[in-house]
Amino acid sequence: TRLMCGGRVSLSLSLLVVVVNTLLGVLLGGVAGFFGKWVDMLIMRIVDIINCIPTLPILLIIGAILDAYSKVIPKESRIYILMAALTLISWTGVARLVRGQILYLREQEYMTAAEALGLPTGHKIFKHLVPNVMPQLIVSMTLSLGSMILYEATLGYLDLGVPYPKASWGNMIYLAKNTDILSFYPNIWVPSGVCIVLAILAFNFIGDGLRDALDPKMKR
Repeated sequence: TRLMCGGRVSLSLSLLVVVVNTLLGVLLGGVAGFFGKWVDMLIMRIVDIINCIPTLPILLIIGAILDAYSKVIPKESRIYILMAALTLISWTGVARLVRGQILYLREQEYMTAAEALGLPTGHKIFKHLVPNVMPQLIVSMTLSLGSMILYEATLGYLDLGVPYPKASWGNMIYLAKNTDILSFYPNIWVPSGVCIVLAILAFNFIGDGLRDALDPKMKR
């Protein structure tokens, strides 16, 4: 029962983070790639600054701050604050990917034809550019989902995740810090580790399948 409830928590948090940071990345990367010039320069410099931030140390610092204010901030809210912070510093990869693809695609012949026909900007972006970016974006999302599951598990293992007695795959592995449980009760922590590995593999396989199914270049 704890394994199933923990999976619901871990997968829900990871999926929410991936969806939000993908939306941020698509929006800002699309704006940078389509409009270029000073807009591109400004957004890419913000991306460079955020990329300089070490993710795990920042999460540990935020976790320590939240512990210091535990009387004001409930312990149950800590994981949501940490995952929100992770969202704010993890959208840069998607933004770079979308920007690079749009810079390439907007020079193609069909975009020149769309420009010559006087099509509106929204039509060019959502009808011509976004569908051609989706295959790479889906692969990026599935890989990011695996990374977010690992981040949640890491935070749980460091006792910064979902507080006990609530379950998540991360805080179930945290119990393995007890040497007796590690040695004599593998049934407590091994299944959650196996579920993490299987979930990451499954999302990667799904991403590969969706990329092939949605890639416009694969269609005749």
